[in-house]
Amino acid sequence: MNPELNPRLRLLASVSLFALIVLCVAWETVVAPVRPGGSWMMLKALPLAFPLRGIVRGNLYTYQWAAMLSLLYLMEGVVRAMSDPAPLSVLMAWGEILLSATFFLSAIFYVRPAKRAARSQRA
Repeated sequence: MNPELNPRLRLLASVSLFALIVLCVAWETVVAPVRPGGSWMMLKALPLAFPLRGIVRGNLYTYQWAAMLSLLYLMEGVVRAMSDPAPLSVLMAWGEILLSATFFLSAIFYVRPAKRAARSQRA
């Protein structure tokens, strides 16, 4: 492990990704589903589960592509916060915005020192 990498950012990224998965599943099954009784929309959390192992282990490549993936959830949160009529759904959308932005920023700033070191090594 690179000593320049911040373990707090790694923990923040891991926790925010896991919380985003839980929020997506809870939102579409229990809290404010599109249809009463839950919906297949909970499957939107599935792509977030793929990078979870690499994020917890600190795999830099996983951080890079998962950060880009989280932007899709940020966009969905913004769209649903502005367009959903149900107040509880809007609240969940703001939670999705917060968690996906937190994951994105912590992932980017976690990887940043390693990318700089690699760039300076090539030069």
